[in-house]
Amino acid sequence: MDRDLLAHLPVFLAVARQGSFAGAAAELSLSPSAVSHAIRMVESRLGATLFARTTRSVALTEAGNHLLGIIRPGFSQIEDGLDQFRANTGNVTGALRLNVPRTALALAITPVIVELAQRFPQLTVEIAIDDASVDIISGGFDAGVRLGEMIAQDMVATRLTPPFQMILVAAPDYLARRGEPRAIQELANHNCIGFRQITSGSLYDWELNDGGTMVSVAVRGSSIVTDATYAKELALAGVGIAYLMEPLAGAEIESGKLKQLLPETAIEEPGLFLYYPKRAATAPKLRAFIDVAKHKLKSQLAQRRLPL
Repeated sequence: MDRDLLAHLPVFLAVARQGSFAGAAAELSLSPSAVSHAIRMVESRLGATLFARTTRSVALTEAGNHLLGIIRPGFSQIEDGLDQFRANTGNVTGALRLNVPRTALALAITPVIVELAQRFPQLTVEIAIDDASVDIISGGFDAGVRLGEMIAQDMVATRLTPPFQMILVAAPDYLARRGEPRAIQELANHNCIGFRQITSGSLYDWELNDGGTMVSVAVRGSSIVTDATYAKELALAGVGIAYLMEPLAGAEIESGKLKQLLPETAIEEPGLFLYYPKRAATAPKLRAFIDVAKHKLKSQLAQRRLPL
C-alpha cells in the first residue's frame, strides 16, 4: 500500500466535505498551502484531476466523485471503530457533526448539548445550521434533524420532541390596528408573513384545519422570510400574522406578547426527529447524543403526561 497516498486521503475527504481548500485547512488545522500540496500529491499518485478549481469555487470532478464513493465508507468505518474502541475504555470522544434547522436549536438541541458538555467533555459536537433539505451522508454529517414527515425512509429516526401544533399568531398592537381574523377566508385581508422554502425556492402555503379537512392557503404580505425565528420577531414587532411551531411561540403567548389566532385551524405535526444512516446507530458519539436526548424527551413527555 502507498503509505504517502493513504496519509493524504483524509485531506481529500475534508476538501470534498467543505467544498473549499480554506475550509478543509481550518477543519484540519493545516495551512491552505499544505492542503493544496496534499491534493496535488494525491492527484499525481492517482493520475487524475480530482477537483475543478476556479478563483471562487472548488468542485469534485467525475473522477473525484468516483474516488469519494470508494474511500468514504472505509474511512467512516475506521472512524466509527476507533470511537467504539475509545468508548470501551470509558471515553466518548471525537467529533459529532449534525445538520440542524435553526428552529430546532432551542427546542431540541441546546438542552442536549449542555448535558453532553458536562458528561462527555472530550466529545466535540459541531452544529451546521441549515434549513434546506440536505444529504447528510454526502455532506459528511453523522446525523440531521428534521420534521418527521421530511425524513427519507432509508434513515433511522429518533424522536427529539413531542408532537406539536402549527399555529397562527400576531401581536396585540397589530390586532388593534387591523382587527382579528374570525375565519380562514379573512386571512386574505391581513398582512401575513410569508415563508420561502430554501430547497425549492417556492412560497410555502399555510396548512390549516378547515372543519376537519386540511387546506393549503396561499397568503400575501409585506414580508417574506426563510427563517421561522425571524418570522416570530416580525410578528412580535407588529408587522403581521406568522405561522409558527407552537413551542417556538409558547412563552410569548403565555406572556401576552403574542396571541394565537383561529386556534381551531391548528394542525399537528409529528415533531422533530434526529435521523441517521443505520450503520451509524452504534457509534458511541451518536449513542451518547441519543441517550441524553431520550432522557430530555422523557422529561418533556412526563410534564405533558404523554407516553414515550
